[in-house]
Amino acid sequence: IPVENEIEMHTKPPLGSHIEVINEPNLKKKKVENELLYGVTDVPPWYMCILLGFQHYLTMFGSTVAVPLILAGPLGIANNNVAKGQIISTIFFASGISTLLQTLIGNRLPIVQGAAFSFLTPAIAIMNSVSDPLPSNVTDIGNTSASSNVTTSSIPADFWKIRMVQVQGAIMVASCTQVFLGLTGLVGLLMSRIGPLTIAPTITLVGLGLFGPAGDFAGKHWGISFLTMFLIILFSQHLRDVVVPLPRFKKHGGKRFVRVKVFRLFPVILAVLIAWMFCGFLTAAGAFPASSQQYGYFARTDVRSGVLADAAWFRFPYPGQWGVPVVTASGVLGMISGVLASIIESIGDYYACARLSQVPPPPTHAINRGVFTEGIGCILAGALGTGNGTTSYSENIGAIGITKVGSRRVVQTGAVIMLILAVIGKFGALFTTIPDPVAGGMFCVMFGMIAAVGMSSLQFVDLNSSRNLLVMGFSIFMGVALPEWVRKNKTVIATGSVEGDQIVLVLLQTGMFIAGVLGFVLDNTIPAGTPEERGLIAWLGSGSQKEDSATTDKVIYDLPGPLQRGIERVKGFRFFPICPTFRIPRRN
Repeated sequence: IPVENEIEMHTKPPLGSHIEVINEPNLKKKKVENELLYGVTDVPPWYMCILLGFQHYLTMFGSTVAVPLILAGPLGIANNNVAKGQIISTIFFASGISTLLQTLIGNRLPIVQGAAFSFLTPAIAIMNSVSDPLPSNVTDIGNTSASSNVTTSSIPADFWKIRMVQVQGAIMVASCTQVFLGLTGLVGLLMSRIGPLTIAPTITLVGLGLFGPAGDFAGKHWGISFLTMFLIILFSQHLRDVVVPLPRFKKHGGKRFVRVKVFRLFPVILAVLIAWMFCGFLTAAGAFPASSQQYGYFARTDVRSGVLADAAWFRFPYPGQWGVPVVTASGVLGMISGVLASIIESIGDYYACARLSQVPPPPTHAINRGVFTEGIGCILAGALGTGNGTTSYSENIGAIGITKVGSRRVVQTGAVIMLILAVIGKFGALFTTIPDPVAGGMFCVMFGMIAAVGMSSLQFVDLNSSRNLLVMGFSIFMGVALPEWVRKNKTVIATGSVEGDQIVLVLLQTGMFIAGVLGFVLDNTIPAGTPEERGLIAWLGSGSQKEDSATTDKVIYDLPGPLQRGIERVKGFRFFPICPTFRIPRRN
């Protein structure tokens, strides 16, 4: 930002009313001018960026750590805390780089990139299909049956890397599909026919579809989970306007106070830290059971203490650290299904993030570039050896709705924090001790917010139309019912090809994919729906109410200054679907 603006920013309160600088004894209050405390292009003070960025780190921590913990069993490292810690650090490192790429040259929205759950099913299938040097009665290092004559010393310590490199190769090649779809603009071509009746069920199922992981985490101890939920709601809603005066000392003397609405800015991080400390006290007091077979054990703060003890102080992830990636046709075809599901989910996330950030829906070039950049991030994640890809994180979009902070700079600061803490192994390992019920309580609030954002898109639609009610209701219901049936009847899917079965199973078990496809098809094929009735006109005009939409699009979604100016000078770039100068006329 220009120097004069930076000086002005530090001499008067930033956008919003969460901070008031007051002189003694003259106290003055300022009115709330905007609902958002910080908009997409706003730059909070550096200390706010660090605190708010760290809050994003905590928000995505639970889900990101959950992915390598889920993969630990199929990999064969359930008891290998060192290997798990290394994979956790690697996935955070990849997430940090992907987040920076997305916010700098991608769709430019304040979206955090993290581990993709849609990659889990094909990754586990690949791992289970890979033969390794273990005998059939050995499933993990140090775990042998009583009848086995195999000793731990006879098992290679790095046998799990054989499975990992197979997954790496599949992710890297399959992610080229995502790069291709974004680079050629095939994804953006569909956006002219996508309206609220497609986006609403997709985003709603993004939130509702995660009830399983949220319930599993929260169900480890509902008391602790409800405490976390209560604190987040208390801080973000009931105490949102409570100001806390904090001392501030000027350079040239003269004491001032800063009145900070800390509960509105940091509801998630405060709730997590308080619930975490409470669990620590109860663990020390012996209130939680010591056996993993008893209810409430996972509320203990020492469940993953082994990761903290075994983690290295410093470790820098690098491509090929587990070996040379191996590519197989079956692995690539299976992984493509996860990539397609991730694309559908991410497009819904783009619209949800734009809505919560109070900016116009992303234009075609931003969607193309977002998908393209996510593909690059997935290739990088595969090369580093995360065992997973990266995708837009719904819980962090929900955090924007809770905190009212949509600053792109805050998310970029959070990405830098991911990179730093991924290299400092001990610090990252410390946060693996966050109890599952605490993370579960946080998920319940965040995922619920995302589902509500999806339903809020219906404000543009004529809900008195039976046509629209059918499209919305049927899409959501089938997005819940069909995946549930497929999960219980996987053997019924028989295409005659193992790879084909895998692709069909992954897609049909992805609720947001089912809901999005049905909403798109029905909305564009059922006749008698006018653009006004379908909400297309109001939808395309949504976003900033104070600024011209084209101007806002340019400010939010164009590339950084020098790069943007260089693209504008070359007329040939208007033919590239990922360039801001590329335009597809929207259908009225």
